Amino acid sequence: MTVDSGAGEATPLLSLIAALSYGVASMAMVFINKAILMQYAYSMTLLILQQLATTLLIYFGRVTGLSKGKGFNMVTAKKLLPVSLFYNANVAFALASLKGVNIPMYIAIKRLTPLAVLVAGILRGKGKPPTQVALAVLCTAAGVLVAALGDFSFDLIGYSMALISVFFQTTYLVLVEKSGAEDGLSSIELMYYNSLLSLPFLLFVIIATGEFPNSLSVLSSKAISIGFLVILVLSLVMGIVLNFTMFLCTIVNSALTTTIVGVLKGVGSTTLGFFLLGGVQVHALNVTGLVINTIGGIWYSYAKYQQKKRSHKLASRV
Repeated sequence: MTVDSGAGEATPLLSLIAALSYGVASMAMVFINKAILMQYAYSMTLLILQQLATTLLIYFGRVTGLSKGKGFNMVTAKKLLPVSLFYNANVAFALASLKGVNIPMYIAIKRLTPLAVLVAGILRGKGKPPTQVALAVLCTAAGVLVAALGDFSFDLIGYSMALISVFFQTTYLVLVEKSGAEDGLSSIELMYYNSLLSLPFLLFVIIATGEFPNSLSVLSSKAISIGFLVILVLSLVMGIVLNFTMFLCTIVNSALTTTIVGVLKGVGSTTLGFFLLGGVQVHALNVTGLVINTIGGIWYSYAKYQQKKRSHKLASRV
């Protein structure tokens, strides 16, 4: 499944499917990453394994004719290098924060991304969003703050890394949106370039930080456990699925839509996070904040869907 056109030509149904797919994959990935990091603390080595699996799968699919796509182009690779760097920086800081931050609070911090994307769009001259969209984003951010007041267990390192991850996620989503619209790249092509360009950078990082070669020896010793292998394989597979759905959602919708979908899936992840993999105590402010956050997310989703539907009708008349 590829998307060869920009966001403006996507049908409302495709936009909805892309958003829902990304939401489900993103929610599953948080729990899978948290589960494996509880057993295997080498987050950067885990990331390079995910990117290597993605690269090999797409290359194999292209060679066998199972997937379509343009061949490797050095000019395109140079243009997408910043996307790859910001993407890996985001995931690296996110994985590092997950080692010390529980899932509900991790998600609460990451929900600040839509507001950051909205501000970034205004600063880069994209123009002010419709009033309904702006109010919905502010509503989701307000919900985050209310929930945070009732449940933040202060962890300076963990929360600092999560906030840095928000900055990097905002940057690469804006770059992905721009690349998909201007260069006509499909989600699979963006995945391939992103994963391939990530490998040298990640290899340098695991060597520079001292993860390698100890991380491989630990991985080898843990590989005898069937339970660990199952979680590892799930992590690699879901890494591929998450990347594909994320790029697809950003291309056919927008960077802001992708972040709002992340907010909506975060409601389910937060609820489950209270009970799975180390839950936290429920407070009245948490519930109030999540309700406000959910209202804002649903509000935005409806406004954006209607906007997309109107745009599609106008385009079909031309």
